Amino acid sequence: MRFKTELRNIRTFFKLVAALNILEKIAWVRLDDDTVRFTVIPDTGSQVWASFSVDTIFDSYHIQSAEASNTINLELPLGPLQRALKSALNSNHASLRLTKRDGIPMLSMTIHTMTKDAPSRRNNNKNADSMDRTDDYDNDPFSENNNSLYPQESLELTLKREREKVITQDIPVRVLHPDTVETIMQPKVREPDVHILLPPLLQLKSISDRFTKLAITTASASSSSSARKEAQHPKLELSANMHGSLRLRLIADTLDITSVWEGCLENPELDPAQLTVPIEEHPSTKYREAGPEKWATVRVDGKDWSRVLSVGRLEGSRVIACFTHAHALILYVYVRKGDDDDFPGVGAGRGGGDGD
Repeated sequence: MRFKTELRNIRTFFKLVAALNILEKIAWVRLDDDTVRFTVIPDTGSQVWASFSVDTIFDSYHIQSAEASNTINLELPLGPLQRALKSALNSNHASLRLTKRDGIPMLSMTIHTMTKDAPSRRNNNKNADSMDRTDDYDNDPFSENNNSLYPQESLELTLKREREKVITQDIPVRVLHPDTVETIMQPKVREPDVHILLPPLLQLKSISDRFTKLAITTASASSSSSARKEAQHPKLELSANMHGSLRLRLIADTLDITSVWEGCLENPELDPAQLTVPIEEHPSTKYREAGPEKWATVRVDGKDWSRVLSVGRLEGSRVIACFTHAHALILYVYVRKGDDDDFPGVGAGRGGGDGD
């Protein structure tokens, strides 16, 4: 079993791992000839199924195993990987390989950076400066009288020598047997009722966080024990229609507040070839025909929703939300390969939702 690669798009890789680490500390990583998959399945809350082509984050990629498509399954702690990638952000280049240290499997990241030595400074001999001069002052070419011919200049010793610094970060992993991961299946849900392109996630997160904080404050101040209990898991109501509108709502005992993006968002067209039913029979078509008052609604845990929206740190990503009314919310996050690429189909799916 062998795995070795150079890293590319380190900043994007770092931000992806940081977003996943907020949701859960351990991830299942599946590597094969063509694809890298990150799966996060916490005990409670949102699940993440992220899949992207190898060349999105890797270069000079080499993998070999006895399994089909050279598949390697790893259980990986996200915190150490995030810290290692942070160390590599300003590196010249970095590589990653699967190895062993004292019999323990490790992902070893080697980071190459260039450092500069401190500039050397000349030691001035004060005794030499204070020596008596016996030369004739008038014959001194550097005297004040001759400054116009030989102006004094300051000497800046700024030359620094560069040298390469190599840092190795070892991340302990578990190599999983194929039988162990056979039962890990992406949850299946029915065709969504509404699909909509979300506004900038950091903007949506800011508003959601204010709603969640307000819900906690209001419930904590209530005399009702059920309200105080609910404050630990405040619920937000998310709704969308097939006419470009999104609604975020908080309903509590003493307040009802709503924030609406009205008719300004995109409902992407579906590819009929990817559907299990004819496009005219698809639920979203029926929601569109029903008009802008037909909403698909789910309730989500405010704190969990905030963690999910942290994926907004991935610049250039776009997020399509798929609503299955009163059942589930799935977010598809599409990430750019690079600055010049237009969303090459690299996707990260978020499964979850609240059936309330």
